[in-house]
Amino acid sequence: MDEQQWLAERFEESRTHLGAVAYRMLGSQAEADDAVQDAWLRFSRSDTSGVANLRGWLTTIVARVCLNMLQSRRSRREEPLDEHVPDPVDGIDPERQAILADSVGSALLVVLDTLVPAERLSFVLHDMFAVPFSEIAPIVERSPAATRQLASRAR
Repeated sequence: MDEQQWLAERFEESRTHLGAVAYRMLGSQAEADDAVQDAWLRFSRSDTSGVANLRGWLTTIVARVCLNMLQSRRSRREEPLDEHVPDPVDGIDPERQAILADSVGSALLVVLDTLVPAERLSFVLHDMFAVPFSEIAPIVERSPAATRQLASRAR
């Protein structure tokens, strides 16, 4: 098995998780798919020989891509033409979809849209994916204590 095929298999093992992180960060399935694709491009061109935890490393890549997309969205002051309704999550049975709708809901996505990107990233990664603040801090380029404060403000 060549290295590129091995990388593709490792990425595919984490694709669902990465898509969930991106969707919760961006609130749009199309943008989440773009973020995951961008993460694949970065991953496939990187030297991963020194990476001990590929899933964690990929989560960091996706989080940074989403953070860049959110910052870009704010700097261009993009406004939707009509009311924003989150895209449905594909591949989930109706019962699971109802549970997901109850737990996350459209209201959360509306609230997340009001947060600055660093707050949003800290909140989503910590509260929804149980990523420790010490791992989030380098992504948002802040100390773990400052990252904890960002998540607290987001809550």
